[in-house]
Amino acid sequence: MSHSFTSRFFDRLHRVVISAASHFHISETTFMSIMAVAIGVIAGLCNFAFRKAIDFFHWLVVEQGVEYFNIPMDHWDSSRWWIILFPVIGGILMIPFGIWFSKDLKFGFAAFLEQVNLRGAKIPGSTIITRGLASAITLGTGGSAGQEGPIAQIGGAVGSQFGQGFKVSGNRLKVLVACGVAGGIAATFNAPIAGVFFAQEIVLLSSFEISSFTSIVIASGISTVVSRALLGNKLVFHVPVYQMHSHWELLLYMVLGVVVGTLAASFIDIHFRVKDLFDAIKIPRLTKPILGAFIVGIIGVALPQVLGNGYEFIDKFLNGNGTLWLLLALVVFKSLATSITLGSGLPGGLFAPVLYIGSVIGGAFGYIAQMTFPHAGIAPGSYALVGMGAFLSAATHAPMTAIFLLFELTASYHVIVPIMLSCVIGTAISRHFKKDSLDTVELSKAGIDLEAGKERNIMKSILVGDIMTTKLETIPENMTLRQFTEFISNTRHSNFPLVNSKGEMTGILSIQDFLGAVFEDDLLDLVVVKELATTDVITVFADENLDQAMRKIGYRNIEQLPVVDKENQRKLVGIVSRRDMVSAYNKALMARVMGDDGDS
Repeated sequence: MSHSFTSRFFDRLHRVVISAASHFHISETTFMSIMAVAIGVIAGLCNFAFRKAIDFFHWLVVEQGVEYFNIPMDHWDSSRWWIILFPVIGGILMIPFGIWFSKDLKFGFAAFLEQVNLRGAKIPGSTIITRGLASAITLGTGGSAGQEGPIAQIGGAVGSQFGQGFKVSGNRLKVLVACGVAGGIAATFNAPIAGVFFAQEIVLLSSFEISSFTSIVIASGISTVVSRALLGNKLVFHVPVYQMHSHWELLLYMVLGVVVGTLAASFIDIHFRVKDLFDAIKIPRLTKPILGAFIVGIIGVALPQVLGNGYEFIDKFLNGNGTLWLLLALVVFKSLATSITLGSGLPGGLFAPVLYIGSVIGGAFGYIAQMTFPHAGIAPGSYALVGMGAFLSAATHAPMTAIFLLFELTASYHVIVPIMLSCVIGTAISRHFKKDSLDTVELSKAGIDLEAGKERNIMKSILVGDIMTTKLETIPENMTLRQFTEFISNTRHSNFPLVNSKGEMTGILSIQDFLGAVFEDDLLDLVVVKELATTDVITVFADENLDQAMRKIGYRNIEQLPVVDKENQRKLVGIVSRRDMVSAYNKALMARVMGDDGDS
């Protein structure tokens, strides 16, 4: 009923808007700008509602629990064991979502990127409520995750629903999703430029067009205005004045970039190993979030700093608080707590944990540098700040987002050179060890390369073994040309693998090879087909995909590829033709298009 009402509402609104646009001669750019304003307003309101939902669950579970059990958070006491209950309650509250909205909970940021870039950018409207509410429970009850990924998805869903309602399609719908994403991130950090670059660099994969850039800038700015009106014009972190007493410190920031890049690659590896470990645990699906929450709660007993999004603790690290040993411990245990939270199935984002881990890495590095060079006037808080941005850049492979986020947080030009050096070096080191970022590892595992585009990803999703022909029409390598002439009169094929007495492939003969040779009639009984065949045969394995197979064909005039066994590459197991590959691609493309229409 509600879907039908929404559909009728948008249909009527669409007719009104089209009529008005025609009457007032509104251009497409102006129309997209108007849409961006509306999306920015709603994204800002959604951010406000999402924050309030997090605050509510934090008050309901954590604040009331601390007061009820009289738990001291600043020093050890036996009553601290009750902390375990807080995230566990979040895991229990997730059970209804797991029963009724499991599809929405599985729609993580990687799936969101795939939907935007490869599947028509049609984001279900239910994401706004279900993903937002479930993530608010995770964060409010102490789960170690971030709110930026969920708010990006919520904003993206807002943009997609607007676009679908006004029957916008193709790249324009993708731009409207990016408008919502930019608005959500900008409102979260009170940082409109960072919101723009997050949408461009991470969601749209750095594909820059001035028309799309204009709409994204408008949405990001409007969302920031809404957020400032509702929450006040204050930054998410209280960043002290950035300090660098000597240009020689730039060398230390370069070393910090190397350290951050190495640790970022390690974090990416550990994070998905933990996720794979939870996937392999054979317990009921709905109990995995409870188990993960229980483990995170145990870590939180000793280190309550790992619970929640950690914004208040990042604030302390940026202001130079915390001991070296605490910071080093948090590098390890915040990483584990985040991986366990998200790996067990609790919804949330990675952006805030990445900022947190980067700040403690930078802070620890700053303390070590301060002890090593006691007279250099080194401020550990400044290194925590740069480490935060550099780790974000290295883990997400998005240096521009990190650079502009730090610039907006500090409002200082002095931080630009150190953060640029650390970000670029950290990202290069991370890319050296890990081709994929935190956001694209799961897609790569599924054979999806967002930068390759929809066509190549469809080709990658189809295996040669799924479409090859196993009914083989081979010819013996010692067949004479006269016998071959009689043979081809009874076949429809034009290429024939040659086999020896053991049944092993020794070459391939095409009718073109045969027609290109001129022999006297007497020689037809003396010449065998192997003398005309191609013995250097291009082959393919059954477990290779069509993208790999088509690359092997390239621009050569090859109509068929022999499929051979991996263990014995002379053993023929099938044949795949160029026509079969094109046909399989077209069928898969049609199925995907129909599936996208069905999802909308």
